[in-house]
Amino acid sequence: ALLMCQGYAALLTNALPQNTFTVPLDARGRAVLYWRPDYDRLQVLFEVHARLERKEWFGIGFSDYGEISNADLCVFWTDWKDKVRFQDTHSKEDGQVEIDKQQDCKHVRFERKGNITKFSFSRKFDTCDEDDYLIEDGTTHIVWATGNGPLFSLSGLNLTSSKHGLQRAQLLKNLKSKIPLPKDVFPIEVLAEKVQIPSSETTYWCHVTKLPDSLKNKHHIVQFESVIQPGNEPLVHHMELFHCETKVGEEIPNYRGSCSAPDRPQATQLCKKVLAAWAMGASAFQYPQEAGLPIGGPDFNLYVMLEVHYNNPELKEDWVDSSGIKVYMTPTLRKHDAAVIEFGLEYIDKMAIPPGQTHFPLHAYCISECTGVSLPPTGIIIFGSQLHTHLTGIRVVTRHIRDGREMPELNKDNHYSQHFQEIRQLKRPVQVLPGDALITTCWYKTTERSNVTLGGFAISDEMCVNYVYYYPKTNLEVCKSSISDQSLQSYFRLMHEWEGQTTSPDLGIADNYKAIQWTPMRTTVLQELYQESPIYMQCNQSSGMRFPGDWTSLPVTPVLYPLPPVARDCPRK
Repeated sequence: ALLMCQGYAALLTNALPQNTFTVPLDARGRAVLYWRPDYDRLQVLFEVHARLERKEWFGIGFSDYGEISNADLCVFWTDWKDKVRFQDTHSKEDGQVEIDKQQDCKHVRFERKGNITKFSFSRKFDTCDEDDYLIEDGTTHIVWATGNGPLFSLSGLNLTSSKHGLQRAQLLKNLKSKIPLPKDVFPIEVLAEKVQIPSSETTYWCHVTKLPDSLKNKHHIVQFESVIQPGNEPLVHHMELFHCETKVGEEIPNYRGSCSAPDRPQATQLCKKVLAAWAMGASAFQYPQEAGLPIGGPDFNLYVMLEVHYNNPELKEDWVDSSGIKVYMTPTLRKHDAAVIEFGLEYIDKMAIPPGQTHFPLHAYCISECTGVSLPPTGIIIFGSQLHTHLTGIRVVTRHIRDGREMPELNKDNHYSQHFQEIRQLKRPVQVLPGDALITTCWYKTTERSNVTLGGFAISDEMCVNYVYYYPKTNLEVCKSSISDQSLQSYFRLMHEWEGQTTSPDLGIADNYKAIQWTPMRTTVLQELYQESPIYMQCNQSSGMRFPGDWTSLPVTPVLYPLPPVARDCPRK
């Protein structure tokens, strides 16, 4: 109890304890959330700092994808007798507030100084209350709402008519101790340069630059982190640093502008290999002490591109930004080169999601035959993962299979958002051996689309990828799958002969998909086809060439012994 009290007291001071994280909740930083996961007690300590008038109320909580309806909130409010209250509530489908029978916002403390209100509380990961949100690994959509008081009760308060918003964060952070950086490490910053942010909600800004000539010798990246211009914390949503993969000496235009501008030089499209990625709320990413990501060398083109996602929901016209990413490098090479493997689906139109779906799954395979011919006998150690879909992806998981038995999941995000992508350090490094298989499944929501969504590179297309960071570097760079051509043509023929659809062998794949009038039955048949049909594999070397062998029409990986569902420690009702 004493340690808990000290923990809460520390959170109410300016000197935040170790392993405390923070994100701004609104676009102007008028409300800020701090939190610290406590894995011993299976709870999270939260603290909110907000500019509130004395009678204003403020609610903070969670929902599946950021909706203020069907949300779980802890609400700080003042009644008409000037008594401060703090209650665990949930909102219904229409946004109406109901007070939970089981109160799970615990250990509440607050203080006020002028118009600044600070309050802290704890919340169990799993409260075993059906009205509460389950806090788990992956993305959490944090919702907040505020309004004028005084109130005589929270019951019946409608949150949809109040001022409200959302923020995304990974609440259950990796709390591993930081590794001291070597003495000869040096940082390189790649920063935007006084960007005048457009008065639109979303801007993707691209900034191409050339790295210093000192990188003509090979170095290792050992850490990277964000550099956010002070005051712009609510604006900078996420960033990625890409290497421009082309021959040495080839010049890339120093483009600075919108990533989607029609005058963006075509040569900058070569800048697509991720070197570093950061999302709001993320701390520094460190490589294991025995490995570093190679950068530089005689065959390395020195051009990189910073991509910054600016989030400006209030459409402000006076934002100017010079944020970016700082990369730490060392000329003293570590024992192992780290590298990246892409698990997932091929970026082609053979895989598709029908319209009107609430959670349509696509499965991508890295089969045992591919890891068997490509990995060393001792395997590889995966220590980081970046999940990726486009706009309709809502959930992603990568399963690890060995000899038909499912191992613990490699990575999972049950509330995935395309707007919150970061490279996450795994809490438990995963050893993948030759003959192991990886199955990456992505779920999609297409309820707002009127026609089929195809796989591809455009933002309106879809992807299903897990970029895994590992060591030691091998020759395997891509392990992706797609449905076999023969199975897909059989489906189109079935649609024509039995369902009267205008599919035809004379049409291309995309046109055949678009020719189908989608019904629940046709969607179900397609889903079963994807699960049962043979697959075509991209088991690719770093050169882009496939490993030797016939990679067409291969069976999907069988899972003979799946993992049992995670048991919840809840009393029986």
